[in-house]
Amino acid sequence: MIRVLIVDDSMLICNSLSKYVSGYNDTTVVAGTASNGVKALEWLEEHYADLCITDIRMPAMDGLELIEHINRLYPWMKCMVVSSYDDFQYAQRSMKLSALDYILKPINPQSIHESLNAATNRIIQERNHEAAQLILRKLPMNRSWMERWIEHIQMLRTDRMPLLIVETLELLEGWAAGNYYLLHVLSNLWLQTVIEEMAKDKLRLELDEGKDLGLGENLLFLHATRSYFRLCAVRRLEEGANSLMSVMRGIRDNQSSKVVDMMKQYIRVHYGEKINLQDLADIVSHNKTYMCTLFKQETDMTVWQFIVVERMNHSREFLLNSQLKVYEIANRVGYEDVDYFTKLFKKHFGLNPLDYKKRMES
Repeated sequence: MIRVLIVDDSMLICNSLSKYVSGYNDTTVVAGTASNGVKALEWLEEHYADLCITDIRMPAMDGLELIEHINRLYPWMKCMVVSSYDDFQYAQRSMKLSALDYILKPINPQSIHESLNAATNRIIQERNHEAAQLILRKLPMNRSWMERWIEHIQMLRTDRMPLLIVETLELLEGWAAGNYYLLHVLSNLWLQTVIEEMAKDKLRLELDEGKDLGLGENLLFLHATRSYFRLCAVRRLEEGANSLMSVMRGIRDNQSSKVVDMMKQYIRVHYGEKINLQDLADIVSHNKTYMCTLFKQETDMTVWQFIVVERMNHSREFLLNSQLKVYEIANRVGYEDVDYFTKLFKKHFGLNPLDYKKRMES
């Protein structure tokens, strides 16, 4: 997800640019707007953005001075200029400041979309390159971590994977050295490297690219940047690990898979309620005993184990993204006994809720 800050002293232009950016595709989102360079810098003190689209002539601070400040204070950001002035000196200076483009008003939707496409590709390519260089430099000294991943996937050690994922996140964060926006790319490259290593044993595995997960299109406050990108990365690693383990189990009978998918969907919707196995069997039109056996064969988990996994995943989300107390989270995911909930959480994630939260936020 590329988050865009729009800076222009005309509210009409801001609104138009916001519309073009939001309508470009699902990889860009307007994170904020400002009427001049001073207000843009004030906004950036509290929020996170990847790309700034700015006018040139504005009160208080013009766009070129703003770009200079952004280059110095927020080196991960890129800038584009949208101006009414067809002035070579303006364009030349903006290029010297490494602006990605100089677009003239009135704004042509096709032009802005082409520039956005070039800008997002540039940002993605540079981050992919930076992350790839880190992997090449750091991985040879950390082979044991890759070997643990391969062993866990091959042996389908689902019970040990959550803690390994948290530990891997801490490893990757150390590599990123404060550049938290690299965590998602690093997690993707980590998973691709796992696949490449397993392919040496003639195992053919595939994994989709994955999206910038976590808080979706919500505005991202600067103080929450680290937590946001850590959560995106841990969810990506978790998603990848689950997918790879699923491939290792092999392809099951299509009809059986549909029944199990129906069961999973019901559980995912009703995880916070009391789930009755007979009701679930009635929904999928199967005998309860056969249904449970089928689910076990397809997932290598009992129905109750899957319910616990879903409840633990949701409890982790509540724990990291809300101010809910542990007992409130327990109630939200279907447990009245907070001690029992805490015991399950520790068994699943390797740490009790409060320790897990501290480790993720430390």
